[in-house]
Amino acid sequence: MFQKLEDVEKRFIEITEKISDPEVISRQNEWKQLMKEHAELEPIVLKFREYKKVKNDLEESKEMLEDPELKELAEAEMLEAKEKLPKLEEELKILLIPKDPDDDKNIICEIRAGAGGDEAALFAATLFRMYSMYAERKHWKLDILNENETGLGGYKEISFMVTGKGAYSRLKFESGVHRVQRVPDTESSGRIHTSTATVAVLPEVEDVEIELNPADIKMEVYRASGAGGQHVNKTSSAVRLIHEPTGTVAECQTERSQLQNREYAMKMLRSKIYEKEREKRDKELAQERKSQVGHGDRSEKIRTYNYPQGRITDHRIGFSIYQMEDFLNGNLDEMIDNLITADRAERLKGEE
Repeated sequence: MFQKLEDVEKRFIEITEKISDPEVISRQNEWKQLMKEHAELEPIVLKFREYKKVKNDLEESKEMLEDPELKELAEAEMLEAKEKLPKLEEELKILLIPKDPDDDKNIICEIRAGAGGDEAALFAATLFRMYSMYAERKHWKLDILNENETGLGGYKEISFMVTGKGAYSRLKFESGVHRVQRVPDTESSGRIHTSTATVAVLPEVEDVEIELNPADIKMEVYRASGAGGQHVNKTSSAVRLIHEPTGTVAECQTERSQLQNREYAMKMLRSKIYEKEREKRDKELAQERKSQVGHGDRSEKIRTYNYPQGRITDHRIGFSIYQMEDFLNGNLDEMIDNLITADRAERLKGEE
């Protein structure tokens, strides 16, 4: 580990010199890439330098022990340094865990009603509202890309984009099947129903990251539609893109312009194909895949929202929260922080 840290520090010093070089600054793309790498390495280097200072203080304290007048001070400093070192080592191990390259990206999210008919569609709407309010708390921008509403105010499906730094790093743990247990408004006898909705969180992918052959993409246009005549267009502005080699479909109908809808559908298509490729890669590393909390399998039941008990339980980490209303109003950080901690612990185990 320490050899790796020495190499990181060496690289950091090298980059620090380069980003001040006028010749490198003139090559904007290279300079931006170096600045990004510099920002990623800085917290590791600062922590490593703190570790080295504490270790050096410990050695100096040992030498001070020989002086009777300084012995008491030396013992206190040694005790403090010995307490600090294991904590710093642990923090360095965590900082050295390879970062998910998609963490800083925007996301495209799809919520689909699962088992449970109208109640499942209403639950999909509840989840959409929850993520909308979370995005608002984080000062992220949310744009609806596609929606298929039901007459009761639910969604058979809804797709949206969240734009904001670190959106994927926080929301990637939401992928999977969400289950709700509650008495539906439509139930007169007061029986508790169980319904599901599937959430898929995809990182937004740039065209340089995944190349698509335009000849492989079939475009269909149609009139936008919605429940009760909402969003109905007289022109065919809604766009459906089909990637024929993989059968992947992406739709967008919320913009008035066909060009804008095509642009959003293209973003969604790239993200879906990128995710399929990543899932394939993850399966090849099956053991590592199992040890990670993130990138939840869409068929995996990840969380239950139990209304009668006011409890939300995440089954991957066995963690429950009992503030249902607060949680559904977008206060997700406690749950997400626990998922990040669990994922980090598993990945740390894998690294060792």
